[in-house]
Amino acid sequence: MSTKERIQEESSVAELEQKENQIVLFNDEVNTFDHVINTLIHVCDHTPEQAEQCSIIVHYKGKCTVKTGSYDDLKPRCSLLLDAGLSAELV
Repeated sequence: MSTKERIQEESSVAELEQKENQIVLFNDEVNTFDHVINTLIHVCDHTPEQAEQCSIIVHYKGKCTVKTGSYDDLKPRCSLLLDAGLSAELV
């Protein structure tokens, strides 16, 4: 195995070891579809189509992962969702 291959393999393993965090949005009986969609567009940088699909999944399935990434990126986003009155959790 060449040095280049070994370095690439080590970096790939390191990337896999980093835990992907996610924001899970939960269904509630309070917020309208429009409010959820607009909040996801603003907070999670969703396209209108993505936000609408997530809101429908949350409505019918009870929850949906709306954003994945590093903890440092997701923490303020989750706080904004909570401040907007949505039920969300960072896992």
